Amino acid sequence: MSFRDYEPFAIDAAGVRIAGVKGGDGPPLLLLHGHPQTHEIWHACADVLARRFTVIATDLRGYGASSKPESDERHTPYSKRAMAADQIAVMRHFGFGRFLVCAHDRGARVAHRMAVDFPDAVDRLMLLDIAPTLAMYEATNREFATAYFHWFLLIQPSPLPELLIGGNPNAYIDRVMGNRHAGLAPFAPHALQAYRDALAQPGAVFAMCEDYRASASIDLEHDRADLERGQRIACPLRVLWGENGVIERCFDALAEWRRVARDVSGRALPCGHYIPEEEPQMLIEEILAFFEASAP
Repeated sequence: MSFRDYEPFAIDAAGVRIAGVKGGDGPPLLLLHGHPQTHEIWHACADVLARRFTVIATDLRGYGASSKPESDERHTPYSKRAMAADQIAVMRHFGFGRFLVCAHDRGARVAHRMAVDFPDAVDRLMLLDIAPTLAMYEATNREFATAYFHWFLLIQPSPLPELLIGGNPNAYIDRVMGNRHAGLAPFAPHALQAYRDALAQPGAVFAMCEDYRASASIDLEHDRADLERGQRIACPLRVLWGENGVIERCFDALAEWRRVARDVSGRALPCGHYIPEEEPQMLIEEILAFFEASAP
């Protein structure tokens, strides 16, 4: 059983409901999931982490049980800036002005923005299996575009991707997740069903597409502005990625993060993209070593 002794919550973050679970005791640790998933990605880590931390695991805006708001022509409601502000509101609700963050995939992009926009809030940051968004788009080649085809499908104007995915959202979940290094084997049946159920909700496919449309437009504007101002992630940053994944094949992850952050360490783990579910024990060890190093 996962998330034992965790309590579910739903918090109003400036009119957007952010859902999640809270458990444990100790320094506050925010966990953010990726695409096309929910906070369930942490199910194999949650109970161990709750012995050392006060863990907050949320569903990002547009995903899971969180709100799926309307958007605009600039995709502003799904900018990583807006999504980061959601998470700040959640942590402040629980009385945490400064906290630790571990985030995967889309959640890691939100966490990147959070660390830049709210530098006083993020004590230490761990990002899982991404390179910076701007670096990934600017270095796009055939190998990357083939492996991450969904990046380019989801940013197409509405309603084309919504119609294609909405016709069979279960197939989208199973194919996109199952076509990576380890197939569907790492995913517990209850977690896989949670991801399927989440994407089948009204508005979920649209919200997912808006997340990606924002990343290919307004988020890049924000990232370029950071570079022009010399604004970088100030807190210690630990980057982990799968040695059998696209980040390893197509990018120099540490070099890319050192362009946008001041204090970077990291390494590849013996897995693919879905680190929290493929290598939970190794991830737990990394979390304890990195985050407890900051404890007094």
